[in-house]
Amino acid sequence: METSASSYLIRPNYKHKFKAGVAKEYMREILREELSGVQYNPEEIPTLSRSLADSIKNKLKALGFERYKLIVQVVIGEQRGEGVKMAARCFWDADTDSYAQEMYMNDSLFCVAAAFGVYYY
Repeated sequence: METSASSYLIRPNYKHKFKAGVAKEYMREILREELSGVQYNPEEIPTLSRSLADSIKNKLKALGFERYKLIVQVVIGEQRGEGVKMAARCFWDADTDSYAQEMYMNDSLFCVAAAFGVYYY
């Protein structure tokens, strides 16, 4: 019985490692393109959040982060001049796993997007 050589990889090679800086740049680009000039409308936010998360995830998948589980979270809220704090906790391998986050704000709304890359062993 033969198995592929990739099934024995326990660490990604550098070329395929999740790169937070690259992910952050693509997230910034997507948020600017999709949210520029958008006004906060509570009825449209669930669809918009899902659409942004899908766009980010698809773009990151296309970058070739092989054997990575990609998790994307997008939060959109109304801009009222109040502070918002967010936190995330994960149990992962700091050697292989990473995350990127990006924020977008205009006069009407704020958006925080986070992408987590978790390596499959």
